[in-house]
Amino acid sequence: MKMYWGGATLMLLAMLSCGKQQGRGGSSAPQTYPTMIVSTGSTELTTVCPATIRGREDIEIRPRIDGFIENIYIDEGSVVKQGQVLFKINSPQAEQAVTTARAAVTSAEAQMATAELNVSRMTPLAEKGIISAVQLEAYRHAYNAASAVCEQAKAQLANAEATLSWTSVTSPVNGHVGAVPYRKGSLVNSQHVLTTVANTTTVFAYFSLNEKELAGFLSGLEGSTQAEKLKHAPEVALTLADGTVYPYKGRIETIAGVVNISTGSAGFRAGFPNEEGLLRSGTSGTVSIPAAYSDVILIPQRATFAQQNKVLVYVVEDGVTAQRILSVTPTPDGKTYIVHSGLSVGERIVTDGVATLTNGVKISVEQ
Repeated sequence: MKMYWGGATLMLLAMLSCGKQQGRGGSSAPQTYPTMIVSTGSTELTTVCPATIRGREDIEIRPRIDGFIENIYIDEGSVVKQGQVLFKINSPQAEQAVTTARAAVTSAEAQMATAELNVSRMTPLAEKGIISAVQLEAYRHAYNAASAVCEQAKAQLANAEATLSWTSVTSPVNGHVGAVPYRKGSLVNSQHVLTTVANTTTVFAYFSLNEKELAGFLSGLEGSTQAEKLKHAPEVALTLADGTVYPYKGRIETIAGVVNISTGSAGFRAGFPNEEGLLRSGTSGTVSIPAAYSDVILIPQRATFAQQNKVLVYVVEDGVTAQRILSVTPTPDGKTYIVHSGLSVGERIVTDGVATLTNGVKISVEQ
C-alpha cells in the first residue's frame, strides 16, 4: 500500500513540475492571418436607372374636321409610310362647302365677264365723245370690283377643297400604328385621338439622375460645357423589362436644363438605333451608365466587416490590429470596394478571417 501511494505521489509531482516548466516557457505564438499592402488600381462602376422608351416621333392622329368615320385602312401595329391614308371621314358639311364655293366662283366669273364686256363696249364710245370719260371709268371700276369678287370666291373654293381633303386622314411620318379606339360609323372631331403613329427607327430612353448623381456624372467627363461633356460621355446599355440586354448601345443626347423641384432629379434622354424594330414605343427598361475610375484604392470586400451600418477593416501596425472606418463604394462584381477615405496607399490590412479578430490583437502577418 505504501508503494502505491508513493508511486502516485511521484507521478503528481512530475506533472506539476512539467506544468511549471511550460508556464515558464511563455505564452502561445500569435495566430497568422493573410494580409495585403493597400495599392491603387482601375475599375468601372455602373449606375442603373429605370427608363421609359419612346419613339423619336410619337404623333397623335386627330381628325381636323367633324364627321363620321367612313373607312379605316390600317390595323393596330401596322407599319405605315408618310402620306399613307389611315382613315376616311364622311363630312357632308365639307362637301357642301365645296359645292357652294364652286357656285360662287362661277357666279363671280360671270359678273367679271360682264363687267369686262361693258368696258370693251364703252371704250370706243368714250373715245368718240359719245359718253364721258367719267362713265368709262365707272365701268372700269365695276370690272375691278367684279375681278376682286372672283378672286375672293376662288380663295374660298381653295379653302373649301382643302377642308374637304382633310376627310382623308394621312400619316405624317413613317412608323408603327398604335391602338385604334374608334370604329366605322363613330362620330369624331378634333378632340378625338384616332390612333398614334410612332417613328421608331430611332428610340429614346428617358430616365433621371438625382442632383448628386448628376454632379458626379458631369464631373467625370471631359469638357468645359455640358455639350462638350456629353460628346465624351460613354455609351450606355439598355436592359429590357424581361431582363434581356438590348444588343445595341446608345448615347446620352440631352440633359434637362432644370432640376425637378419635386423629385430633385434631372431628366436624361439617350438615343438607341432600332432599325430592326425590336423596341416599341411605350415599353420600359433600365439604362446602365458606366463610369471608369483610375488610380483608386481597391480592397476585397471579404477584408471588411459591418458594425452599426459602418464598414470597417483591420489595419496591421507593428503586428497589432487596429480597426479603421471606411467610406466605400461597391463595384458591380460584388467582390471589391472602392475606398474613398479611411485608408492610405502602403498600409497593410487583414484580408481574411476578420470575424475572428478584435481590436489591438497581436497577430503574425502572412506575406
